[in-house]
Amino acid sequence: MDKHFYNEASAKKLGWEPGWFGEKYFDDKLVRAIKKWQKGRGLKGDGLCGPMTFRRLWTERQAAIDDYKPNDCHYSNYIVYNGDFHPIEWDKFVLWSEKGGMQAKSGHYYDYSGRPKRKIRYFVNHWDVCLSSKSCQSVLDRRGISVHFLIDNDGTIYQTLDMQHAAWHAGSSRTNRPSVGVEISNAYYPKYQDWYKSHGFGSRPVIDGAWVHSHQLDAFLGFYPEQIKAAQALWKAIHGATGIPYECPTGQFGKTSTKYEQNVAYGNYSGFVSHYHISKNKIDCAGLELRDLLDEVKYDIEILDKIKN
Repeated sequence: MDKHFYNEASAKKLGWEPGWFGEKYFDDKLVRAIKKWQKGRGLKGDGLCGPMTFRRLWTERQAAIDDYKPNDCHYSNYIVYNGDFHPIEWDKFVLWSEKGGMQAKSGHYYDYSGRPKRKIRYFVNHWDVCLSSKSCQSVLDRRGISVHFLIDNDGTIYQTLDMQHAAWHAGSSRTNRPSVGVEISNAYYPKYQDWYKSHGFGSRPVIDGAWVHSHQLDAFLGFYPEQIKAAQALWKAIHGATGIPYECPTGQFGKTSTKYEQNVAYGNYSGFVSHYHISKNKIDCAGLELRDLLDEVKYDIEILDKIKN
């Protein structure tokens, strides 16, 4: 592979410059600088600034710039699926068309306008390795990809496009076409804890001892409780709109599977999953006990139904 050409093409697409690594040109010096930067952060030192390296680099630069400002939003109470509005029981929900909303760029997803209603079989949970949903949307735009929903640090949920369209969020067409996805804001690395505290969000939970793909991860930042509640409200709304069952891949003792699941990766599954269930190269959302959280949502609904009846 011509690494000089790769990095130049990557820079043109994603919007970075050699100067971000302390160099001037797309040459061997830049390749060495990228390798050094990658190895210093536990990444594979291949000298290529691909999507994973760029996302890490982007988040570091955002933390250093320190220009974060919360969005001034107009809130809604509905998610949109094929032009139809379905209720969501969450006070902080913003559609792409409303004040403060964020919209996936045209050409960054499969556009199914005017076609039969898309059959959605499963929902994919991601963490974004960004400091905010706004920053995440910027990264998605630069990479030419998309996701249906974003959950910010304060629990605000953004819908970026109608669920009729298939966002490019899960790697391949066989997983993107039958799915819907969310990026939950979380910079992941403990070094960003001070950023969250200094911006008024408070300390994030720290997840220690989580396993994925038979490997134990180093301690990392978890989701805020408000983000978990927002995710549960979104799952409930998704279930109501699409009929996706409150199921997830499970392993021993009925707990959420911590491994790649081939039937999910091949699109032959119906339920709620994490990104690592689809790809052996992904670890999000390790430590998220989907089975227990989905049971909480399902149990609350069953109790309410009994009360009504």
